[in-house]
Amino acid sequence: MAGKLTTVQGTGILLVTANVGSLFEDPENLQKTWLREFYQTVQSHKPHFLAVHCQEVGGKNYEASMSHVDCFVKELLSSDAMKEYSRARVYLDENYKSQEHFTALGSFYFIHESLKNIHQFDFKAKKFRKVVGKETCSETLESTPSLEKEKFPQDYFPECKWSRKGFIRTRWALADCAFDLVNIHLFHDASNLVAWEKSPSVYSGTRQKALGYILDRIGDQRYERLPYFFFGDFNFRLDSKQVIESLCSTATMQTVRTADTNEVDKLIFRESDNDRKVVLQLEKKLFNYVNQDVFRENNGTSLLEYDKELSVFKDRLHELEISFPPSYPYSEDCNQGKEYMNTRCPAWCDRILMSSSARDLVLKPENEEKSIVYDNIGPNVCMGDHKPVFLSFRITAGAGKCCQRGEKIFREAPL
Repeated sequence: MAGKLTTVQGTGILLVTANVGSLFEDPENLQKTWLREFYQTVQSHKPHFLAVHCQEVGGKNYEASMSHVDCFVKELLSSDAMKEYSRARVYLDENYKSQEHFTALGSFYFIHESLKNIHQFDFKAKKFRKVVGKETCSETLESTPSLEKEKFPQDYFPECKWSRKGFIRTRWALADCAFDLVNIHLFHDASNLVAWEKSPSVYSGTRQKALGYILDRIGDQRYERLPYFFFGDFNFRLDSKQVIESLCSTATMQTVRTADTNEVDKLIFRESDNDRKVVLQLEKKLFNYVNQDVFRENNGTSLLEYDKELSVFKDRLHELEISFPPSYPYSEDCNQGKEYMNTRCPAWCDRILMSSSARDLVLKPENEEKSIVYDNIGPNVCMGDHKPVFLSFRITAGAGKCCQRGEKIFREAPL
């Protein structure tokens, strides 16, 4: 493997985002499959530098799952599949007792033994330091100089008292190229009924506000601006009102209200004829559509026209073409790896986005198109309620010259 990696094709990069909450709800059944599929992806793409951004580490009950988290991390660091990755950095936000700071994010970085020259930025000292050995940092990440971590203010999403949404930023330099990697988790849709009320939904506006906040933080004047990759669970959803109107275009809608408060409890869409067959039943946490195949046929890409949340940032964030099915919400039943749960409208929540200068790194003319892959992991097996998503590409020699500031930073770094 090492011989294959040290080629003239450049430095292989593999970025992975995975909401792993399910793995800690049912570790016996899910972790083994998840790790097997993850290792196969690593073996297939053979990166020099591997970054894995996880969300919901520890699941819904972090305190009860701490031992499962420790086992998961130990397995990743010591497995045979990863033995040629001689250096690693693991950042786990485990301080669940601190509600004002806890994000449940986990960022894992692995460096192959053949990659000789890699540095990580110290945000306190404002300089790069050479990466040696394997280190794991947890508990109080706020004081860790090799990253920046923030949780969104409570007033961003007041209806979710225990929200753990936020981001972790790290900065790396390899060859002649430096860039930021941001692990991100944005707010979800709390109610299908509220999401349906208007287009775009109120939840879309909340995510837009949070993502704009991160972009402003990454691009402020405290540090040199570099190419950046944002990858995580953005919780982007299809425009509910528009997609439901499309899926139920010939149906009639029945509104069911609660007896005591007269609030809308459910919406039932029925065909006008055909014995008034139910097409869609919508409740706060129910999205029961008659034909799930629409989300799988041609990888669901006919629905991409309703995936609009990124368009607000079209000048600041870019994405490669999506050719995989919606990444959420998959069944957590180990025997139903391709089935979606009837809880939410399937959507591409898990994404890998990049700045214009980062896109230039990925799409350098000398990069063969076949060496760039944007896809999901474990399409045919149960990986939990989210399928991990990855981007594999190569950084060629001289790529850093597309960002002179980044080149300047690297020259100033101590070797």
